[in-house]
Amino acid sequence: MQAMQRLVALLLSVAITASAQGPAVAPVAPVTPATPAAPAPAAGTTNITGVLAKAGQFNTFIRLLQSTGVAAQIDSQLNSSSGNGLTVFAPTDNAFTSLASGTLNSLSDSQKNALVQYHVLSTAIPMSQFDTVSNPLRTQAGSSSPGEYPLNVTSMGSQQVNISTGVVNATVDNTLYTGDQLVVYQVSKVLLPMAIAGTTPAPAPAPLAALTPKGKKTPVSSGADAPEAEASSDVSPAAPARVVTGGGVAVVHVLALAWVWWGL
Repeated sequence: MQAMQRLVALLLSVAITASAQGPAVAPVAPVTPATPAAPAPAAGTTNITGVLAKAGQFNTFIRLLQSTGVAAQIDSQLNSSSGNGLTVFAPTDNAFTSLASGTLNSLSDSQKNALVQYHVLSTAIPMSQFDTVSNPLRTQAGSSSPGEYPLNVTSMGSQQVNISTGVVNATVDNTLYTGDQLVVYQVSKVLLPMAIAGTTPAPAPAPLAALTPKGKKTPVSSGADAPEAEASSDVSPAAPARVVTGGGVAVVHVLALAWVWWGL
């Protein structure tokens, strides 16, 4: 009986020891927090001056965009949900240098504004669609009627596009930016519209010339001088005629008196 009790006690002791130790548990690795992904750029944040500044060689055009307020207008249009996008033709600094001396300084503020607006179309036109557009294109400067702000483009294939304003002929040299409803092209010349560059007055005609009696050309006298010249030409030959006439009458009288005297 005592042996049985000792066996039960031994079994209980072994069971208790085994349960206390339990199975081995693998250590848990610490959890590293995930790196947050970079936020995607917000839509509608394109900046026209930023695009041009990144491309370089457009400092003069950037200054005109800012001074006329057209840059803010373009950014506002791009950030709005409405509209068909914009196309901007950007002349390089060399293109502005090629203008006649004093061209920009001779323009009024309203003309400078119209000049910059003339380089902007109210729709985004990819290079591949220039061969399908209808000329003349209407720019943001205003009417496309002859003598105003018409702009004609001609696609020559192989990514070559020519632009004509009626004053200058330019080419699209490069695509600077496309996306976010904006397309920006580099052009070889400043696009001068007819409404601005076509208003230079023509030079005054040269004065007319008349032939003198000897066949030499002399300037025509003014109306105030003409009567005096005519009067002098009339008076000069008349005086000798009266003198000759008076002398002839005197001779006749003398001869008549001599004849009468001889008869006596």
